[in-house]
Amino acid sequence: MFRWIRAAALAAAVAAFVPAAFASFACAASLGDDGLHKEDWFSVTFRDVAEDIEAARAEGKRLVLVFEQRGCIYCAKMHEQLLSDPEVADFIKAHFKVVQYNMFGDEEVTDLDGEVLTEKTAARKWGYVFTPTLVFMPDDVPESVSAGKAAVATMPGAFGKWTFLNMFRWVYEKGYEGDEHFQKYHARIIQELRESGRLQGE
Repeated sequence: MFRWIRAAALAAAVAAFVPAAFASFACAASLGDDGLHKEDWFSVTFRDVAEDIEAARAEGKRLVLVFEQRGCIYCAKMHEQLLSDPEVADFIKAHFKVVQYNMFGDEEVTDLDGEVLTEKTAARKWGYVFTPTLVFMPDDVPESVSAGKAAVATMPGAFGKWTFLNMFRWVYEKGYEGDEHFQKYHARIIQELRESGRLQGE
């Protein structure tokens, strides 16, 4: 009798766990034909930077471009450890429109100055050599300037959760227009997290 009860309890636990596990996998980034990780909330556009800035603004958001490449272990880390974190993903989804670029891709890109490029020639023109590189665009479309020069901030590489998330928060709050440099802003937020008990040791 007790064996039957234990078996029934185990079966119930497994039944409860399996859907949750599959739901977790369902939310994970998928790998595209180009070898890049894909979040289902990334925006698929024609990569006209001016149009994308306007589209983001119409949604009450900011535009961020993310350069990645096939086989990039740091890109994988960004997706698996950072963008899979609900606190990080929810903030970005609420405030930013994210458009993915392939560092060595051939898809057409229209720069803010009107020049038609490919993803790989855009990366060269704008001076990006690391993946991932996140490029934060202004909330208004500037005139006669390339996207590389118009960017209000760039973040090359995959960092820890709070550096990553705080950069998005700093840009959203337009910290680049004020006197508090990002590093000062980040240090202040880390101290506040420590004092609140949410962070230990970072």
